[in-house]
Formats: sequence, structure tokens, C-alpha cells
Amino acid sequence: MDKYEAVIKLLMDAVKSESGSDELTIPVGVSNRHVHLSQEDLDTLFGKGYQLTNMKELSQPGQYACKEMVTVCGPKGAIEKVRILGPVRKQTQVEILAADCFKLGRNTTPKMSGELAGTPGITLVGPKGTVETKEGLIIAQRHIHMSPSDALKFGVHDGETVKIETEGIRGGIFNNVAIRVTETSALECHLDTEEANAMGLSGSSKVTIVK
Repeated sequence: MDKYEAVIKLLMDAVKSESGSDELTIPVGVSNRHVHLSQEDLDTLFGKGYQLTNMKELSQPGQYACKEMVTVCGPKGAIEKVRILGPVRKQTQVEILAADCFKLGRNTTPKMSGELAGTPGITLVGPKGTVETKEGLIIAQRHIHMSPSDALKFGVHDGETVKIETEGIRGGIFNNVAIRVTETSALECHLDTEEANAMGLSGSSKVTIVK
């Protein structure tokens, strides 16, 4: 164990002794398929200068679920009423579930948000038009949002991958959970609905990082 690891261990032990082990649990956020749009694609789908309607604030500061929805179309099928999340982004990103690949007839793999190079494209249909993206279709890699102070408490760093564990009748361990650290992040482990269902998790569940 080097000096850095020793310091982190001492800090974590101090947190456990002062606050109790529950302080080292992480709340779960369950995510269904959804779409992030660029302003250009939003204009094409809903009309020039269209502004998204904030329907519900999400756990991550500044992000929200919109009233607006689109249809996602692939070579073999379509999925209607896919929710848009705001605000608009520089590039359109479509996050689906693994099983959706069969319905759409378009294969993709788990990726971190924003890592879209080399990903397949997809067709989006809105009330005013259609967009065919060249890339941007992903399955979201499971990840944990946290602030720098959270990262210090848990002894992890941005870009690291960890294991998480959950209890319960369907409990178990997930590997390859990415850590995402920003100044504005709220502590939350993001899993999609397939992953959450496999472990019997909901929005009221909590997980722990396995060291």
C-alpha cells in the first residue's frame, strides 16, 4: 500500500467511525430509454426555435425530464413515446436498453454519455420532421455520479471503474461501474431499468462500492 492509498484508507475509516457505515451507501437512480437532442435536431423535429418544456427536475442539477417525446425508428421496428431529457446538448444522443436492439434491428454497446464516436446512428421522428443521426445510439454504461468530496470519502477518482453490491433476495454484484466526478454532481448510481430489475432495485434502493 503506497502513501496515497494509506491516507485514503485512514480517511475512509474515520468517516465510518464518525458517521456509521450507512454514510458509505449510494442511492440508486433508475433510467429508462431516453433522448438528448441538439438544438438543430430539436428544430427539425418540433419546429424552428422550439424550446423544451420542463416537466420534472431530475436528481442531477440542471437536468430535467421534458414533456416532449419522439419515436425512435430502426431497420426492423420502432419505439414510440421515448422521453426527451433537457437541456439541449451539442450532439444528439439516444440511450436505449439492450433488448431494444432486437426490436429496432440496430446493435450498439454500452458507452459513457458523450462518447459517441464510432457508435451507430438512428432515426428520430417528431411532430414536425425526421432526423437521421450518423452516430449517437448507445446503451448507457452503468455509472456513479459524485462530487469531489464524495470521491474523497469513497476513495475513488474520476474515470475509475469499480464494483457495486446490493443486498436483497435478488442482490448481487455489478462490475465495470464507472465513476464520474464533477463539482456539480449529486451522489447517485445510475442503472437502466434492465439492470435494476435484474437486481430487484428501485429508486429507493442503495448500493455500496466493493473494495
